[in-house]
Amino acid sequence: MDFKTAKATLYIDLENKEILGDIEYSFDVLKETDSIKIDAPNAKFDYLRLNDAEYLLDLPNMPKFVGKIGGANLKPSKNNILSFKYKVKPNKAFYFLEKEESHQVWTQGQGKYTSNWLPSFDDMNEKIEFDLSIIVDNKYKVISNGKLTRVEKSKGYNRWYYNMNKPMSSYLVALAIGKYDKKVEYSKSGVPLEMYYYPEDSLKFEPTYRYTKQMFDFLEEEIGVPYPWQNYKMVPVKDFLYAGMENTSLNIYSDAFVVDSIAFVDKNFVNINAHELAHQWFGDLVTATSGTHHWLQEGFATYYALLAEKDIFGEDYYYWRLYEYAQELKAQDEAGQSTYLLDPKSSSTTFYKKGCWVLHMLRERIGDTAFKKGVKKYLKKHQFKNVNTDDFITEIEKASSEDLSGFVNKWLVSSELHYNDLKKRFFAHKAIVKTKNGIKIDSTASRSYYPINCEGHEQICKVFLLDSNDSFRNAKIVEQLSEEHISKSTFFTKDIKTRQAIAQTLTDIPSELKTDYESLLNDKSYITIEIALFNLWRNFPEDRAKYLNQTKTIIGFNDKNVRILWLTLALITEDYEPDNKSKYFKELTGYTSAQYGFEVRQNAFQYLDQIQACNNSCKDNLKQATTHHNWRFKQFAKSLFGKK
Repeated sequence: MDFKTAKATLYIDLENKEILGDIEYSFDVLKETDSIKIDAPNAKFDYLRLNDAEYLLDLPNMPKFVGKIGGANLKPSKNNILSFKYKVKPNKAFYFLEKEESHQVWTQGQGKYTSNWLPSFDDMNEKIEFDLSIIVDNKYKVISNGKLTRVEKSKGYNRWYYNMNKPMSSYLVALAIGKYDKKVEYSKSGVPLEMYYYPEDSLKFEPTYRYTKQMFDFLEEEIGVPYPWQNYKMVPVKDFLYAGMENTSLNIYSDAFVVDSIAFVDKNFVNINAHELAHQWFGDLVTATSGTHHWLQEGFATYYALLAEKDIFGEDYYYWRLYEYAQELKAQDEAGQSTYLLDPKSSSTTFYKKGCWVLHMLRERIGDTAFKKGVKKYLKKHQFKNVNTDDFITEIEKASSEDLSGFVNKWLVSSELHYNDLKKRFFAHKAIVKTKNGIKIDSTASRSYYPINCEGHEQICKVFLLDSNDSFRNAKIVEQLSEEHISKSTFFTKDIKTRQAIAQTLTDIPSELKTDYESLLNDKSYITIEIALFNLWRNFPEDRAKYLNQTKTIIGFNDKNVRILWLTLALITEDYEPDNKSKYFKELTGYTSAQYGFEVRQNAFQYLDQIQACNNSCKDNLKQATTHHNWRFKQFAKSLFGKK
């Protein structure tokens, strides 16, 4: 059976959290069969038609699939039509949420979950052209795969028509519904880049989507294959399960990455955006045949996202990130948990970080020209199809005229990390060397990305800190310095990341550094402000009111990290605004309610627990959180609830 197209009309009942659907599949029969299998757990069917014949279903609620159709014998043939109506209340993959007294809906089909709301195919080797039309309350916008061709308006409802012109796996079908505005830019090649945002976040639009066009243009040129879909859309949603998801032409991502210009320094959307964009080629255009070859998606997306970031942030950033990936792999290896890249049960660290490293080393081995030629051939040959690792290696071997069997055995088949081979690529030579006159900095080490070992060399590390412009290395130096080696001269730097490391390292603040440390409250970094506020409040009780007054209006990230800390400190600071204590407590407790994202709620729960102030309202909200769809937050809530 070879399915070609799917045309679905979906009515989304927001109040009852139910979907009423009407689907028409076209398909070819490749060999004689008496059954058609379509995955649809929990869906209820009340009508089915195959070509010109209608059939009664044996069961009103078929648990796994649309099974045998009335004993029909299907001969090899083309252009068959199967249509049916169904309804379903999804228990996974399709999420109904409340957001600020309005509705929001989003899907997450990674793996084999789309069939929970759209009768389709759990097997990702079945690729189909999906065209969806979605009917929903006219207060909301609908974003789905492909191109929006029209919107039909009727009393109280709108019908949104989306068209895909190329096939994809079912798990990449997606939609988001909510209150959104959008802005559109165009790539050099003319592809529309549709950037959605909440109306109340208009001032956060630019920092959130900063560098989007630059990354898109870079990846099209770097990969060498034109972007394969009609447009690229980015949509933030509340309480998403992951950072982002590469649905075909539609990046649904966590609204925790919606940032202002200050938050951009510490926590931005750039890497997530680049990663999901790279997936449009590696995962969507070509899709792994099975979990064994999952690295062809995640390793490639991680690598190409890092290349895009190198184009933006520079070579230092690129190599320091590779260094950090290597440290994650080393830690996994030392814990006895290393796995090989072709193990379908490997960890995300292996698939993402080791996969990225393998591509970096492969490119170093065969050179830029052969690498890019092989990748381009691989994508062109297998576009809109499914692939395995041999498909990729074959094209790379042809492009480079090299036998890569040894490389494959060492880096893809073996579970051994070979950490020293990784280390050679970021450790050029020691930056601190001994000479006849003592110890000095080796200036030729400026392109070495391995952190300087400051043990026993604290003074010269401090000198290096003043002379170096490498914020990544400087932050690592500060992390190694003990508190007694942080002096006034250390604070002279204006680099945000280095000063952030100072805030984190110097927790017991000497009186002679008080004024210098207080300057951290003025830094354009919500992480720095949060750390500095707490440490100053703890070290200098006599000035607590001053610090609270200085930071009173700062909210922080979308998880309200600074505001929630501020409320907590304001409540437990004796004699600080006693008339406002009840107001502040009400605000802090209110952040535990379901109207807020789980990141906000988790922060509020943690602080209320620490000051032993989780009242009945807080406890009710905590109990509700134990059933949350985000498993990490649910696990946190269950653990905390068990203490009550």
